[in-house]
Amino acid sequence: MDAAEFRRCGKEMVDYVADYLENIEKRQVYPDVEPGYLRSLIPEEAPEEAESYEDVVKDIERVIMPG
Repeated sequence: MDAAEFRRCGKEMVDYVADYLENIEKRQVYPDVEPGYLRSLIPEEAPEEAESYEDVVKDIERVIMPG
């Protein structure tokens, strides 16, 4: 990731966090998942190759945010 892409991704993440805070009232107070739900959704070991920023953001929404 070069400096220009880092800046783009950083600005995008700031917007993501700002949108989250701006719309936090619309999110569930309690998660709709069972304890341990995350274990089956993530690999046991870190990947050898870096994932794209876009894939990481998708994983945040798909895997992390429901909990």
